[in-house]
Amino acid sequence: MENPLRRLPRGRPRGRRLAAVAAVAAVLAVSLGGGVWASVAAADDPVPVHRSDRMLEMPGARVDTSYFVGDGGGRRPTVLIGHGFGGSKDEVRAQAEQLARDGYAVLTWSARGFGRSGGKIGLNAPDAEVADVTRLVDWLAGRKEVLLDKEGDPRVGVTGGSYGGAVSLLAAGHDPRVDAVAPRITYWDLAESLFPDGVFKKLWAGIFVTTGGGCHRFEPKLCELYERVAVTGKPDDAARAALRALSPSAVADRIKVPTLILQGQSDSLFPLGQADRMARAITGNGAPVAVDWLSGGHDGGDPETARAQRRVTAWFDRYLKKDTSVDTGPAFRVSRTGGVDSTNGAARLRGASADVYPGLRGGARAVPLTGRKPEQTFGNPAGGNPPAISAVPGAGALSQLSGLGVGLSLDFPGQYARYDSAPLDEGVQVTGTPTVKVRVKSTSDDMVLFAKVYDAAANGRQVLPRQLVAPVRVTGAKAGRTVELTLPAVDHTFQAGHRMRLLLTATDLGYASPAEPAAYTVSLADGTLSVPTDAELATAAAGLARWVWGLPLAGVLVAGLLLLSARRRTAAPAPDPALAEVPLQITSLSKRYGKSGDRYAVRDLSFRVERGQVLGLLGPNGAGKTTTLRMLMGLITPDGGEIRVFGHAIRPGAPVLSRVGAFVEGAGFLPHLSGRANLDLYWQATGRPAEDAHIDEALEIAGLGDALQRAVRTYSQGMRQRLAIAQAMLGMPDLLILDEPTNGLDPPQIREMRDVMIRYAAGGRTVIVSSHLLSEVEQSCTDLVVMDRGRLVQAGPVAEIIGSGDTLLVTVAGDVTAAAVDKVAALPGVETAVRAEGGLLVRLDGASAQQLVAELVRLDVPVTGVGPHRRLEDAFLTLIGGSA
Repeated sequence: MENPLRRLPRGRPRGRRLAAVAAVAAVLAVSLGGGVWASVAAADDPVPVHRSDRMLEMPGARVDTSYFVGDGGGRRPTVLIGHGFGGSKDEVRAQAEQLARDGYAVLTWSARGFGRSGGKIGLNAPDAEVADVTRLVDWLAGRKEVLLDKEGDPRVGVTGGSYGGAVSLLAAGHDPRVDAVAPRITYWDLAESLFPDGVFKKLWAGIFVTTGGGCHRFEPKLCELYERVAVTGKPDDAARAALRALSPSAVADRIKVPTLILQGQSDSLFPLGQADRMARAITGNGAPVAVDWLSGGHDGGDPETARAQRRVTAWFDRYLKKDTSVDTGPAFRVSRTGGVDSTNGAARLRGASADVYPGLRGGARAVPLTGRKPEQTFGNPAGGNPPAISAVPGAGALSQLSGLGVGLSLDFPGQYARYDSAPLDEGVQVTGTPTVKVRVKSTSDDMVLFAKVYDAAANGRQVLPRQLVAPVRVTGAKAGRTVELTLPAVDHTFQAGHRMRLLLTATDLGYASPAEPAAYTVSLADGTLSVPTDAELATAAAGLARWVWGLPLAGVLVAGLLLLSARRRTAAPAPDPALAEVPLQITSLSKRYGKSGDRYAVRDLSFRVERGQVLGLLGPNGAGKTTTLRMLMGLITPDGGEIRVFGHAIRPGAPVLSRVGAFVEGAGFLPHLSGRANLDLYWQATGRPAEDAHIDEALEIAGLGDALQRAVRTYSQGMRQRLAIAQAMLGMPDLLILDEPTNGLDPPQIREMRDVMIRYAAGGRTVIVSSHLLSEVEQSCTDLVVMDRGRLVQAGPVAEIIGSGDTLLVTVAGDVTAAAVDKVAALPGVETAVRAEGGLLVRLDGASAQQLVAELVRLDVPVTGVGPHRRLEDAFLTLIGGSA
């Protein structure tokens, strides 16, 4: 089956030697089976993964594939990973590499019409995209490293998200060799997804076509289908039948393999109801099924990528590797918002689980509703404009924020009926699909309603859970009908004192509604909203893991080891009296990257800082500045060398650190507290007397004014920056360390910060500042330490470094070519040469200015002047050789 058509480009090697090696590798790759092999390894994982890229010939299209396999002998199970709509195989490469490290052979591919693959988009047509997967399984069956259940039948699982998730289900229905699947945020019935209850989901359908590259990129019959429905605004029977034939539901009775369903809660494209239908169908076939409701989805939010991938791997370990000791997780799990992380303001997630998937209607509870009038009339405007707003595809954070009490929704007066519950006596956890029976009547036979349930607080603010709405088309509405509306499936907590608010609207931005104006009349058939409340999910306590029972014994063992090892610990070096008045001395400091033995973040770094100095720590990205500051603060441990502050060696928690104030890599604040309260709380945590804080002095420096009384969550980036610097200055430490203190500050605030640092050091204290703003460093710092690639390049007073006689500014007439710069840099006695405004910056290494001028004339460089430079930027560039 293998048929590589050509090598895929992997970048251009540098130098003749690399070119020769690449050529030999290419020949070997072709002779060993075609394609190009590459080896990749994670920074913290030495296990190499080999990748082979191939173009495989399929009927009607060439398909671009990548094959991943880790080191190690023996045959292994395989995993196919499909990509999302509009993407390519590249988006799943990281997952493929990790699965290969975990002991799988992994094959990824770009579906027809995407990436480098040819052909038209068929929306996972059985005779096209699904048949391609069957041929990929054929190809895997011929690999010597692939585990076979029998000849031609590899042990194979399929996973993927969205478009790739659907093809995993379809592959299981069409190819009996598929042994397990793990679809993520995908559809069961594409017709129901795009035409829910007979209503055209026009906004998502348009995005779908646009993401695919335009209608012409699809199979002609699909393009014609879309254009027909988009013009009429109403799906017909032929359109529904065509999409159902392309859906996993079409082969529902043939999907009988273990299935892990990961579906997104923030998803108006493929909502939770799609996962429910696939779970019920596959469970009915007798196969093991687990359902996991992720926090994010097509509308955005947290996709929980790492957790989802861990669960997929465990699922395949159990059903492909046949490892019965693997815990595949609960039968049902739902991610819930558990507050806000105070360090970064992000939503925290927690999980609730059950041993049995409850479906969407479990534990129904009737909630009485009342309206201003039992029967309410509202209008469908001409053309359906302006439309109400609920879900907005692509506006990702909105649905996630609804779990935090924030959201965006809009309903226009005169276009909806409203019914409210009484304030709830206790909180209600809704998990599933609420339902309501309504009587409807219209002045036109064709009626479209949109139903949604708001969470309405006592202060008048209302939130639409996950921004979801349920459409329904009612035919024969002129005569009046009673219909049961199934609202969107959600997992949402209605707090005590809140109301459940049902809105029935005539329009919605994401859907096509009738263009003809009409009057709608609605009333509640039984006066209640039925909401699912899974008591078992809410109250069942998960059993303690086996390792928990071993904690007491483990604690005793750890305590014993600590006591034994304490006797062998190396005592901290004694204070050095000769350095008692020296704020900082660093000697031969080194720090390696991770487990690497030869890659250094900092290497053999030595310098000394005196009282009254404002020291600028300079270097390009990756120079090791922040690593140095973190070692100085005791946050990470050096691999070699020593740091002494006022004569005391730095160790984590060293008492001398109380004389150091620091602002390194940002500060975390409690967003719901005011700026002043955050500073007070921080100082209380130090356990030092309140009078030692000098908090008023720090606040004067911060210059936040009335904003100090506001919650930090309302602060701009610049305000947070100033508050963090004020926090670092609490207690007026003898040594103040600031990492990029001017980030987020406007020019007047930067000038103020410059004056603060100068005044602070003038009182006998010391400031160390790391910054990329060279002009500010030049104006505020007295001394400099310049680093590059972890090493010290130069240290000394600013004036000395700027005006050093070994660096000259050569002005020239006209531009200097790159070739001329290279020739100058190669001259004897010249260390570096870089282009600068108006000419060249040349750092000498033995040559005199006269010798340099003579050589420049010989090289036909049009010199107009030579002299020492006077700018820190120029000095910095010459010191690091222009690598910044």
